[in-house]
Amino acid sequence: MSGGPDIYHEMIVDYSRNPINYGEIENHDVTFHDSNPLCGDSIDIDMKIDDNKVTDIKFHGKGCAICMACTSVLTEITKGKSLDDVRKIEKNDVLSELGLEHLQAVRIKCALLSLKVLKSALYTYLGSNLDDKTGIDTLKTDAENLY
Repeated sequence: MSGGPDIYHEMIVDYSRNPINYGEIENHDVTFHDSNPLCGDSIDIDMKIDDNKVTDIKFHGKGCAICMACTSVLTEITKGKSLDDVRKIEKNDVLSELGLEHLQAVRIKCALLSLKVLKSALYTYLGSNLDDKTGIDTLKTDAENLY
């Protein structure tokens, strides 16, 4: 995106005031919750998965402007993707959409909480559908070590 830092600031404010994909999915296939006790951000992500694709994704909770904006962007990036593609989403995929690549360390957990929740939800779903359950701990460790 172009337009300088002001456009990113406006996007963050807009996403935080008008989050995309905010709500709950009643008959979700997987849900996951996590929070950042340092700042009070708290996010739940619900996903509907059909034919190894995320057909619907919603989030609810509360958080600072950066947390809400990043969660909105992440749900937009995720919707319609295959589970393999979702596994490949990285922090810069979210941060670059909002011009947050050089975010201060103190705010990185705000920005990446939703990615941690998404990966944990995905790994929970995959783990519950694995024939060989030995890989579940590896999947959870990957999610826990995002930042």
